[in-house]
Parts: sequence; structure tokens; C-alpha cells
Amino acid sequence: MALDADYAQAGFARRLGWGERPAVLLVDPVAAYTAAGSPLRLDTGQAALDAMAALLAAARAAGLPVVLTGVRYADAGCAEAPLFAAKVPALAAFAEGSPLGDFPVEVAPRPGEHVVLKHYASAFAGTSLAAWLTAHRVDTLVLGGFSTSGCVRASAVDALQHGFRPMVVREACADRDPGPHEANLFDLDAKYADVVALDEALSRLV
Repeated sequence: MALDADYAQAGFARRLGWGERPAVLLVDPVAAYTAAGSPLRLDTGQAALDAMAALLAAARAAGLPVVLTGVRYADAGCAEAPLFAAKVPALAAFAEGSPLGDFPVEVAPRPGEHVVLKHYASAFAGTSLAAWLTAHRVDTLVLGGFSTSGCVRASAVDALQHGFRPMVVREACADRDPGPHEANLFDLDAKYADVVALDEALSRLV
């Protein structure tokens, strides 16, 4: 039996569907994932960043809420998240003052747009994001970001657990290798989110 059919027969991969009030959440669209020489650079990072920029432009044109996240530590020791840093030493790239933590011009936040600086993978872990979204009556989160198997996945799972409908935009995510990227999109779509095409997401951000 094909994998898709096997999952469907077992009751996975149902659709959550869109709610009434979407917001765009771009998870860590920072220079570390596209800059030459960065230890975190992704080969498909620029293409995903371009798709994120399209989502951002559509949300802005429609007057919808926008959230961008970044990772920031006081210094290269990453004392705010010692176990995470022990597992992934490359997180030192996000020490205060490092240009790798900056937002590229394509997705630079405008004055008044909500920016969440976090220490862990999920945009919700240790932040006030859930309260902010609730205050802005958001029920659907349109997600893109870096990386698919890490911070995007963690944020999508937590979005569902906080009562928001996660719509993960395939073209707006990237990972170090196609294997983890595709496997995590498959698993998210099976259990925690709707994985949607960029064209569908753009048509809904109106």
C-alpha cells in the first residue's frame, strides 16, 4: 500500500481548513540561513526566503497581522538555552551583535510589526506569542521559515496545541537536505498542520 493511502486509511492527514482570521508567521527568516559562509546556510534558503517575502507582501496589502521571529542570545555562550546550545553549538551565530541574526531586506519588519526574539525552537516557547495572537483575534497561522525540521516544525506543533490552525507553506520553508524537509512536511500534514502550496496561501491572504 502506498504511504499516503496507508496514513489515510489509519485516519491521518485530515484537513483542518482555514479559519476566519489568518496571520502570517515567518519563523527565523534571518541571514544565518542564506548568507555565504554561515554554518547554518541552506542551499534552498533564498528560494524559501523569496516565498516568505511574497507571503509578507500579501499580508501587508490585506492589512493582516504579521509576526517575525528571530533567535538572540546575550553572548556566544547561549546561557539562556544551555542544553539547546550544547546540542547545536552553531547557535552561537545568534549572539547579540552578530549580523547572522539580522533580517534580510526582503523580509525586514516594518515599524509596528510584531517581532518575537526567542531562545528555543518554537516561536511559542517562553514567549507571549499565543497571547498576542489571541488579542488580535487570529485563528489561522500561515507559516514559513527556517528550518522545516526544526523551528518551523516546533512552531507548527505548538500552534495547534495553542488552538490555532497551522497552514505550513511548502515553498516558504527550507532545510539542510531534501530528506528531512520532505519527511517533516509529510509528518506535519499527517498529524499537526495543513501543508499548502504558496498559491493557495496567497489566495487566502486577502
